[in-house]
Amino acid sequence: MSIHTFTAQVESITELTHDVRQLDLRLIEPATIEFKPGQFISFELPHPETGRPITRAYSIASSPSRPGCVTLLFNRVSGGPGSAMLYGLKEGDTTHFKGPAGHFTLHDDPGCELLFVATGTGITPIWSMLLANAERPDPRPATLFWGLRSQRDLYYQENLIALARKIPKMTTVLTLSRPEPGWTGASGWVQQLVEERVTSVAQLAVYLCGSGGMIADVTATLQQKGLCPIYREKYYDAAAKTNG
Repeated sequence: MSIHTFTAQVESITELTHDVRQLDLRLIEPATIEFKPGQFISFELPHPETGRPITRAYSIASSPSRPGCVTLLFNRVSGGPGSAMLYGLKEGDTTHFKGPAGHFTLHDDPGCELLFVATGTGITPIWSMLLANAERPDPRPATLFWGLRSQRDLYYQENLIALARKIPKMTTVLTLSRPEPGWTGASGWVQQLVEERVTSVAQLAVYLCGSGGMIADVTATLQQKGLCPIYREKYYDAAAKTNG
């Protein structure tokens, strides 16, 4: 796929948590974008101190079946130029970006079930993959392990329920590393879920997106269990693929 420059208008803004926002961009020129689930777009903006151009990349959360709109999920990051730019946008504003790009995409591994492991906003490219899988005539069985910090960091709960209706063989487990009193779900790091609940990797295709530590730990755990395709995308504890 070729990389193009797009002009888009902010169609809607949704505050998902205290520091996670969803941004829906309606494309103006070109009017549509062709991308693979998991790919990203990039914004160019001036560095707040030097004024030199810098690039910030953000994965697409929406499905390729909606080519006229791009959905982004991102954190509020103190001092992050990319975060400041995106949080500064208002409904109706116009912005520009380039894309699509990236090799962390949904692959066709015949006979394999899907295992997705995400931390924080690392769910973003995986969400696009889940949507694309749900739209298949025969969705592949899928498991999602998603690690967040506490109850106030939870979002997309209703979306996950709706997604499970479209993927009959889908399992979702959310785990909180610092749960507050009253939490009855899984607790601890998402790595523990992989270690305890994945008994065989013989028919798995695995997608990891989140912190570098999680990716290294889960990769090592899976490799101890056997051989399977593992696709990885490192996210920082920030708004995007690149810090800030």
